[in-house]
Amino acid sequence: METFNSSAHITTVRGDIQPSDLGICHSHEHLFIKKGYPEQLDSSLVLDDYAKTKEEVQRFQALGGKTIVDAQPVGSGRNAAWLQQLSEETGIHILASTGFHKLGFYSPEHWIHEASMETLVELFMDELQMGMFADGEDGWPQQRIQAKAGLIKTATDMEGTAGPYFRLFKAAAKAAYETGAPIMSHTELGYNAMDQLMLYMSLGIPEDQLILCHLDRKIENEEYLLHVASMGVYIELDTIGRFKYHSDEEEVKLIGRLLDNGFEDQLLLGLDTTRNRMKSYGATIGLDHLQGTFLKLLRQSGVSEERIHKMMHVNPAKAFSKR
Repeated sequence: METFNSSAHITTVRGDIQPSDLGICHSHEHLFIKKGYPEQLDSSLVLDDYAKTKEEVQRFQALGGKTIVDAQPVGSGRNAAWLQQLSEETGIHILASTGFHKLGFYSPEHWIHEASMETLVELFMDELQMGMFADGEDGWPQQRIQAKAGLIKTATDMEGTAGPYFRLFKAAAKAAYETGAPIMSHTELGYNAMDQLMLYMSLGIPEDQLILCHLDRKIENEEYLLHVASMGVYIELDTIGRFKYHSDEEEVKLIGRLLDNGFEDQLLLGLDTTRNRMKSYGATIGLDHLQGTFLKLLRQSGVSEERIHKMMHVNPAKAFSKR
């Protein structure tokens, strides 16, 4: 029986829970994305049908799923009110994100480009401690709801943390330092992970407060992924069922390599869903793919139930706990 820090807690949209209550967890999904600027980048970046998303979550729930981490931050299409409603209606724990996405998710006129570091720190901390905002896409956030964010999302494109991103990363680090909230950070196709890691650590954020995403996008980055994992950060793997990158069988081999190198306590799993990957929206890969299909492949490859339990429950329970 795994034991957790008795003083730790996880903030969901329905309130704080104990790490032991997290259950089976998808560590990186997108449940709702409003119509707007992201859609101009990719038409699949719209998840705006409440009933369809609810149906998808119920598929996940039917297989024993208990918690979903939603990685869409404030002002970039996040529907915080629907996340709260969905959690209340289904009983699923949902962790919502404050923070920022890649700058391509925002119009040139968006406040994210001009807000000072200090203003952003205040916004991120406000959403973590007081309650999220239901708006923010077309102007500075105004409509507060009761549900709080549980983590800080950050992201870069291939540019890394330099240029306009530096101010944003400093704001996220300051908010995480003050609140103890975990940071989940998007890497573009797995690149520039060490750039992010070194910056955060220089700003006082310990490695076990950091979750780096998408390092499994490109199989040829395997050695780099192993190097990043050796730094002690949590590695969130979400190229499962994303066959334009590689097969699930290749993902299984990659996870096996990570396990063989001793990183079983750092691995988290998710699907990083979009409209084109949700059954309820007409696609073939749904929120039941991870538990219903992929975990079977892991078991067939020889991965033990204990290790699967770590990746699906124990590790996310620790990674998403506030310090």
